[in-house]
Amino acid sequence: MAKLLAILKVLPTDINVDLKKEIVDEVSKKLPEGYELMRYDIVPIAFGLNALRLYILMPEDEEGGTEKLEEIIKSIEKVSEVEVEMLHRMSF
Repeated sequence: MAKLLAILKVLPTDINVDLKKEIVDEVSKKLPEGYELMRYDIVPIAFGLNALRLYILMPEDEEGGTEKLEEIIKSIEKVSEVEVEMLHRMSF
C-alpha cells in the first residue's frame, strides 16, 4: 500500500515561540490515526525568525488531499501559516 509524504513549511506567530514544545509536540498529539510525523527541521528565515519543515506520512486515499492535515496544523495556537512544499508518493 502506498502512502504520501507531505513536506510542510510552518511559520510561528512570532520569534519567541518554542518550535519544538509549542508546535512539534502539539502536531504529534493532534495527528489522527494513519498519520505519522517522521521528522522535522528548523529552518532559519531572517532576523531570528525560524520556520519548521515537517515531514508527515499520511494515507494516500485521504479525501481532500492535504486539506485536513493543513487544517489540523493551522488550528494550533502558535502557528501563523502552513504551506505544502512537496508531496511524494511512497510505496512500501
